[in-house]
Amino acid sequence: MSEHQQKHKWNKGHEEHGAPKQKMDDRAGHREHTGEPAEDIRLIVRIAGIDLNGQIPIERALTKIKGIGIRAAKNIAIAFEKTHGIPATQTTGKLSEEDSKKLEEVVLNPAKFKVPAWSFNRKKDFVTGTDAHLVMSDLDFSLRTDLQRLKEIKSYRGFRHTWGLPVRGQRTKSTHRGKGGVVGVTKKDVAAAAGAAKAAAAPAAGKAPAAGKPAEKKK
Repeated sequence: MSEHQQKHKWNKGHEEHGAPKQKMDDRAGHREHTGEPAEDIRLIVRIAGIDLNGQIPIERALTKIKGIGIRAAKNIAIAFEKTHGIPATQTTGKLSEEDSKKLEEVVLNPAKFKVPAWSFNRKKDFVTGTDAHLVMSDLDFSLRTDLQRLKEIKSYRGFRHTWGLPVRGQRTKSTHRGKGGVVGVTKKDVAAAAGAAKAAAAPAAGKAPAAGKPAEKKK
């Protein structure tokens, strides 16, 4: 193959590979000249006091909220779609401020929008007796309240929480060794006890002789 043929082949391949790029550049230039607005996507969307990734679908972005897993996020996104007509797979950043507020309302009050109760994380609340789904600080507060109640009524579970030991019947012989008090005797404890006994015996050996007996002089 001659040099001219090689150069022609390279130019042809270069033009073929460069065609899509040229086409994209033409589209961008057309958009600039015609004044068409570029696709507006917010990178951060704030829902329920936390910043969500605006570049992923709604049903995936909701999993960043504490208290919402994959199953609950899917159900909430479906309820949001049925109520407001916005697909659950839509990119979160395309939501307007008004739509974000609507989504937050569904997140905070899922029972109001007919989200199935079997996906809630708070079944038969101790005080109200109703099913609810708690997120963020409400979830933390309910957990602290439950633990405090167990400790106050002095139940077995409450004692185990107080002692820092496993609550659900796990074995502690081989696992959870770092929790609770020290069980068994270690070499350090034995050495410390021996040192303390030796120190206590030393003053007793060096006591002064009883009264009435002359002290023996050392030669």
